[in-house]
Amino acid sequence: MNGPEIHLEVAPELRLFVAHGRRQGRTPVITDGSSTLGHVVESLGIPLTEAGELLVDGRPAAVSHIPAAGETVEVRPVPRPQHVPGAPLRFLLDVHLGTLARRLRLLGVDAAYESEDIGDPALAALSAKERRVLLSRDRGLLHRREIWAGAYVYSDQPDEQLRDVLERFAPALAPWTRCTACNGPLAEADKNTVGPHLEHGTRRSYDVFAQCAECGRVYWRGAHHARLEAIVAEAVREFGPVAG
Repeated sequence: MNGPEIHLEVAPELRLFVAHGRRQGRTPVITDGSSTLGHVVESLGIPLTEAGELLVDGRPAAVSHIPAAGETVEVRPVPRPQHVPGAPLRFLLDVHLGTLARRLRLLGVDAAYESEDIGDPALAALSAKERRVLLSRDRGLLHRREIWAGAYVYSDQPDEQLRDVLERFAPALAPWTRCTACNGPLAEADKNTVGPHLEHGTRRSYDVFAQCAECGRVYWRGAHHARLEAIVAEAVREFGPVAG
């Protein structure tokens, strides 16, 4: 770029996206004089999904604003909780976030997940088609214009990922109502009806079952239930209440 020089300051929460030299505070940026503020922000590495209010000389500015010489630009993070207008709050997770998808489903949150890598263009198109918030740790994916809405997942640890998404979007929680395998709805199931799908020891030891209306998977309070119960209890304690 060879044009007007502006001064940029990035909020601490967003500094991981920019070069090290821009992480200490206000720094100069040479623009080309024709690119929008949104393009300038993205060119520095910040996905617009992560940029909240943009201030120019202390006043709110649109992403379409053309920066002029001498302006001071501040990039703030998105507010939390973040309101996503225009559709029921639903998520789409990329291939690397399978554990997070299963935990969101455990809490009753609508979370579609692609277990195979279908490619960035297809993921972005699916986000737009189904109007789902695309969750990813792939910064390049979140730069794609065709996604309907998106969010960067800041941690690589499932516990922290779940807390991040719940804090950011505050989805309604309805634990034990979704299939963790396919995202379909669960319903109470009669033991005699699901009996043919069960091992003999399971039929003998358990009486309460649920079944997915879409894939037919059967659930019961087995050996892993205590661990799942702990995940649910912690999420409800911190981010409840549970949807009625």
